[in-house]
Amino acid sequence: MSQTVVEKHWDLPDPEATCRFAARLQGVVEPGTVIYLHGPLGVGKTTLVRAFLQAAGFAGHVKSPTYTLVETYILDGFPLAHFDLYRLADPEELEWMGVRDYLQKQTVCFIEWPEKGLGFLPSPDLDIRLVVEGEGRRLSITTASLQGARMLARLGSDCSDC
Repeated sequence: MSQTVVEKHWDLPDPEATCRFAARLQGVVEPGTVIYLHGPLGVGKTTLVRAFLQAAGFAGHVKSPTYTLVETYILDGFPLAHFDLYRLADPEELEWMGVRDYLQKQTVCFIEWPEKGLGFLPSPDLDIRLVVEGEGRRLSITTASLQGARMLARLGSDCSDC
């Protein structure tokens, strides 16, 4: 059975809009979701994850996993793992660090720079791309999974509150 690829776009004029979008995303993400984050350095990938965590009720400090490769959080209802693979030298390092232990049934995984982990990462449910557009950002989400399509439909296309 083939999957239909669904893609949606949002214009986010400032970091606050990115945070509002992340809060909306938090409202539709299901436990066990794998989310890839693409975009150049400084585009707002970690900002999006930080805002997602805050919207989920996490009140602690949210660190960038640039040097640790992964930071984990326990949220009400599900654990979350935030990966930043920018400094990964070889995809096989993911196996050495026990990536399969993080990719559990209930864990929501945000993975920055997923192309550095090819061959060791599952396919994403949501594939998010952020690009600089003027003073703001253009966010695109693509999905080919049934779970991703379900979440994307609930997210809607109107982001007038973003």
